Amino acid sequence: MTNVDLEIAQNHMINDHIIGRGIYNPNVINAFKIVKRHLFVPEEYLDQAYEDHPLSIGYGQTISQPYIVAEMTNLLEISESMTILEIGTGSGYQTAILAELAKKVYSIERIDNLAQNTKILLQSLGYENIYIKSGDGTLGWQEYAPYDRVIVTAGGPKIPQPLIHQLNIDGILLIPVGSRSQQTLHRIKKISAPTTIGYELKIDKLDPCIFVPLIGQYA
Repeated sequence: MTNVDLEIAQNHMINDHIIGRGIYNPNVINAFKIVKRHLFVPEEYLDQAYEDHPLSIGYGQTISQPYIVAEMTNLLEISESMTILEIGTGSGYQTAILAELAKKVYSIERIDNLAQNTKILLQSLGYENIYIKSGDGTLGWQEYAPYDRVIVTAGGPKIPQPLIHQLNIDGILLIPVGSRSQQTLHRIKKISAPTTIGYELKIDKLDPCIFVPLIGQYA
């Protein structure tokens, strides 16, 4: 595909699958214009880079459907002063979108080769506000906590408690929760500091979805 073809396909994706499905936040839309999805997919899938479905990136992982990336980004309600924790770096596409909107993004990927390759890619694209490490994402990244937002791009049977602990008061956590074959996107807002019975949380159960499995100590 030529650069012109890719630009046409990107505009079609944004207009039909993001704006056309009800996401109007101008900051989110602008981030999708800046970040080129075709740079994050394997070469053999270049002609599908802007289609609205997941694509394999190797290691049993996928780059998420563009609409899902847009929906989750929109639900996070990000401002430029925020620090974000991402669980599941994957291709780095969602990471780059977040970095266009937030002050800092800390991202954890359990597959070391994928983490290192994505880190090199994002550095080559000029991102200086993204920090990546390989490890168990369900443990979070305590060193830089608390976070204003936490996003989990893998589905698990429960909400990992370390991620709640590392979330700021009034912070938002997005995570798919359910079985390996079907999850529901949960939006959790942390209302208060912990009490003797735990944290006060506001939990909204949103759309059904299917993500790769969340693997780790608290999954």
